[in-house]
Amino acid sequence: MTRTGGGIWAVPGMVPLAVAAFVGFAGYAALLPVAPLWAVHGGADSAGAGLVNFVLLGATVATQFAVPAVIRRLGWGPTLSLSLLLLGVPALLHVLSDRLDVILLLSAVRGVGFGILTVAASAAAVLLVDPLRRGAAVGAYSLALAAPNVLLMPVGGWISEAWAFWPVFALSAVPVVGIPWCFALARHLPDRATSDSRHPAAEGQPPARGAYLAVLPPTLVLMAITLAGGGLITFAPQMVAVAWLSAAGLFVFGLVSTLVRWRVGGLADRFGAGRLAWPFVVVAAAGLAWLAWLVHEPVTTGEVVPWLLACAIVGSGYGALQSLTMIRAFEVAGPQRVGAASALWNAGFDAGTASGSVLVGAVAVGSGFGVGTAITAVLVALTLPLALRARR
Repeated sequence: MTRTGGGIWAVPGMVPLAVAAFVGFAGYAALLPVAPLWAVHGGADSAGAGLVNFVLLGATVATQFAVPAVIRRLGWGPTLSLSLLLLGVPALLHVLSDRLDVILLLSAVRGVGFGILTVAASAAAVLLVDPLRRGAAVGAYSLALAAPNVLLMPVGGWISEAWAFWPVFALSAVPVVGIPWCFALARHLPDRATSDSRHPAAEGQPPARGAYLAVLPPTLVLMAITLAGGGLITFAPQMVAVAWLSAAGLFVFGLVSTLVRWRVGGLADRFGAGRLAWPFVVVAAAGLAWLAWLVHEPVTTGEVVPWLLACAIVGSGYGALQSLTMIRAFEVAGPQRVGAASALWNAGFDAGTASGSVLVGAVAVGSGFGVGTAITAVLVALTLPLALRARR
């Protein structure tokens, strides 16, 4: 494993990691909105369609805590390759059947692949660099995984409705293209380990169970903001009076969150992730409160500017807190607990995202999206003490 003092992309292994992450998340993002539509095409009702991504994320979370052990058993190259194989091949198999039971099975298999990818790739990002450059590495990795969400998630649904489903299934099989890059990346990672013996263990580093407890505070901050983001992503089409407002709002939300998530990593190396997190908690809570006020009635074209600004503000907090909580999780877990930190952080991300659609949807049935979004603003604000404590 060689580390350089140049730009982050000059670090050996960083480009293979970015390629593997990009194609893996591209396959995930393209099919995420389309698999439920495919189930409806086969005769499933809205409840059945809702199960598709629930099963996907459920399998993801169930897999993530086992990933460090899988890496120790198989090694980095085979583990990462397995993740891309499990993401790509089942995506292509959707073309064979639109039956709900088949789609749920394929979603579960893809969830296992996605769970492996998220934990292994984020751990790899910090193992490639010295701890002082951890923020820049997380930022670069975040750019590689977030860009497909901005580019492909809106396009997948449009292609399936305007043209056909099979091109999306073919596009979602692209993760398998990244398999050679997994083995190129593995050459720069510790053999069958999720820790780096050349990173000296910090004094007082927690044991395995203590590492999970240490990572819990930043993970709770993460869960609150991803819960809010999950609610917005899921229900934006129902929060507006005109369809294009939803697409525009989600595009701005995704673009801003991607750019901020990328750039804040370098700032964290200079100023510390703990010092930067709390202002973004405040920003996100304020943006969500404004959004809640806007969506108490469907947003109209006359409110396009405040709608887009609110989406941008929420997106900045959403993106920044993802990177900052990840960096903080690796800091407090210590260099010998990278795998444990990655597993808990990623499980928190997916659990928060899945919970957001359930919570906001349940509240909106009786009280509207304004109240549902206001509750997410309160939940984010309640994590401020955890973020403030991280300043020390």
